[in-house]
Amino acid sequence: MECAGTRSGNRCGGAASRRCPRCRVVGYCSLAHQVSHWSAHKSECDRLKEQMKRAVNLNDFPFTFSEEASLVKEKRCSFLERQGVHRLGMWACECSCGESTISFGSPRLIDDFSLPSKLCPCKEPSSLIPEHMASWKKYYEWRCLPLCSPAAVLLHFPLTVYWAIQLATQQGLLPQIRKELRIHYLGAEKELLQLAVFGELQALFPGLQLNLDMVGPAIPEHRNSEQIWLHSYAHCNDIACRCKQSIEDCSRSKASSKQARVRVRLHSGYYHDCYRELSKDSVPDVIISANAGIAAYTSWLPSIELIKSINVPAIFTDYCEEACHLSARNMNSVLGIPLKNQIQINPFRQPLQVEENSLDLPCYSNGFIFGI
Repeated sequence: MECAGTRSGNRCGGAASRRCPRCRVVGYCSLAHQVSHWSAHKSECDRLKEQMKRAVNLNDFPFTFSEEASLVKEKRCSFLERQGVHRLGMWACECSCGESTISFGSPRLIDDFSLPSKLCPCKEPSSLIPEHMASWKKYYEWRCLPLCSPAAVLLHFPLTVYWAIQLATQQGLLPQIRKELRIHYLGAEKELLQLAVFGELQALFPGLQLNLDMVGPAIPEHRNSEQIWLHSYAHCNDIACRCKQSIEDCSRSKASSKQARVRVRLHSGYYHDCYRELSKDSVPDVIISANAGIAAYTSWLPSIELIKSINVPAIFTDYCEEACHLSARNMNSVLGIPLKNQIQINPFRQPLQVEENSLDLPCYSNGFIFGI
């Protein structure tokens, strides 16, 4: 945690040895920096204090590993090692040491969970999705997974897509879905290494054709317009499991596209730069951006202006409540866009707390969700 005070007009950035005694969120390296920073901090102090009161709910997960994972008692690397998945396949980008070895440039699809079948949803569900599924516990019960399974660490992306659709539908922002759902998914990064988990959307939206257009500057130019057809679920690592009956789960060939119910297409660049070409054959029903960081990146402004002009529901997530608050404030003050889905805890947030954080707020990937 870094000192929030300033030195010569710049953020100090030194190691914080003390915290604001009121909110317990902002840290300082000295009493002098705490006192000098009060004029800037006082407007946010009460708000951060209220956000900390919700930390108990935010850290509440049903999993047997929940306490160690949510309270950061051990590093992500240690947690992943104990699960037997450290730096394996789709798990490689879930810790800092694995991130240094990955590349978004490879078109090779990683199509397995690196888990035994009893710990991952590698096959069709045994029953239809229950109505009003709104928790990891209900999802695990439906997919017959034990609460010791770490699969939620990867599945939080497709489950967040599911929840975003539920919120937009409940608010009457999304027309009745019949045969096809077109989603523009903005800011994809590590999702590029975990595309196979989006095959779970087949179970979450049975009978629908889902077209998922992923847009973002992290997508390499040579992968622009690349299509990935997902016509089964990510595999387990049991050799004899019937999920292996399909020789190729994901293929870019035209033949396999006929059976696929989830199509992912990649677009390199910012949404406002890609939209004109993208919209020629894919006008979205809904826009979703995971861990958007709207307040942190000025590049969002023209994309938000575009979203306002095309009048399509957009659902965003971010790591902490404060990031969502700042994003909502910016959209309202600069563009006059009010929230239609208020900031709330995402029930399908990733159950591993983010390790590095400038504030002492509990942060989770896809932790909070809101919409315009």
